[in-house]
Amino acid sequence: MNPDPEENRTGPVLLYDGTCGLCNHAVRLLLRMDRRGVLRFAPLQGAPAQAWLRAHGLPTDNFDSMVLVRDWNGEKGVGGGYSLRTDALVAALEACGGAGHALAWIRFIPRALRDGCYRLVARLRFRLFGEWKPRPLPRPEWASRFIPDYPP
Repeated sequence: MNPDPEENRTGPVLLYDGTCGLCNHAVRLLLRMDRRGVLRFAPLQGAPAQAWLRAHGLPTDNFDSMVLVRDWNGEKGVGGGYSLRTDALVAALEACGGAGHALAWIRFIPRALRDGCYRLVARLRFRLFGEWKPRPLPRPEWASRFIPDYPP
């Protein structure tokens, strides 16, 4: 039975580079921090993320950026829409609450400086962290936190 593509599609969703080792480690860290299970995740290369990016006029071939969709089921432009790069990271940390909210202190660093560092790390991420080699999640229940991929 194919998963329903509309399943698990409410609330904030973090779109990330599914092939990047650093990005996947960041997702696993956010999964551990988000004890309330608020955040959902989808790789930028997957059909759900690609459809969302197209619908919102964003590039579908730029995997150097993290995108936080504030409300996956929300209307375009309603409810704050989306955040990119370090703003996405700050929004994801705040959504986690607890320690994540405390780590979101980086929001006080000027965006130009934050995003400049982000772009530098994005260019070097494969050299520094390598390509992600898929492996089982530490907690099987986390699988439900990912937007299921479906055929385009």
